[in-house]
Amino acid sequence: MNICIAGLGLIGGSMALALKRAGYSVDGWNRSKEPLGYALENNVIDSAAARFDDYDMVFVALPPKAAVQFINGNAFKDGAIVSDICGVKEYIEREVCLKPRNFKYIGCHPMAGKEVSGIENACADLFDRASMVMTRAQNTDNSAFERVEKLVKDMGFARIVECSAEVHDRKIAYTSQLAHVLSNAYVKDEDIEECFGFTGGSFQDMTRIAGVDENVWASLYLLNAQNLTRKISGLIDSLEEIKDAIDKGDFDDLAAVLHRGRELFAAGKENLCKNRDIFVKYLK
Repeated sequence: MNICIAGLGLIGGSMALALKRAGYSVDGWNRSKEPLGYALENNVIDSAAARFDDYDMVFVALPPKAAVQFINGNAFKDGAIVSDICGVKEYIEREVCLKPRNFKYIGCHPMAGKEVSGIENACADLFDRASMVMTRAQNTDNSAFERVEKLVKDMGFARIVECSAEVHDRKIAYTSQLAHVLSNAYVKDEDIEECFGFTGGSFQDMTRIAGVDENVWASLYLLNAQNLTRKISGLIDSLEEIKDAIDKGDFDDLAAVLHRGRELFAAGKENLCKNRDIFVKYLK
């Protein structure tokens, strides 16, 4: 299988390394020259791609709008598989399906990353034991889906989470985007200064993702705005409930509010994977 990865940042570079670790030959392409040069010099990829109609599999590891521009602006091999790995899925799927294509589209989103970016931070084991979300639509080709599944397994992923693009975007608004919003808001406090010596694991957990690239995440937020703003409103309501209980000074009332959160967390873990809209496949 001839494989190309378009977009050689942290995720695209790690995908290339993971595939090469599994024995595949992988070519690459990037919008700017420096990451492409780094990838060639450090054997992240085997060669630079000049065109894309020779490849059986093209992973598009670019931001959403750039991914759509790439897909619309290039020719692909008849019957090839083109798979984006963007953090939003409805927008990409809608744009790809606007017209007939000579390739088979599969939407993917790896549930792995780092708080740093760039191909110099790529690593072959980034996806080990992680989940890959793969989306299905009415016109999804089963054979193409299965071929991507095989590559996902070979990259080291522990499980595949299969769902629709709509379900993906609704879930990711909570599990990823809201967490990034909260971390960004949390560090906008005057006590962020001179807090060395007062921090433990909880502080590190809350602030680890506050320094991510705002240009990448602003785009993701806006492309999933309805889902995300609904989650932000819910979080504000929950914070107000806790604040009101603290303001009242009633221990029992405050403990009851906190206990409901603990119960919901425990119930959420117990009900994992029981959603009929989501199918989880564990990879051996």
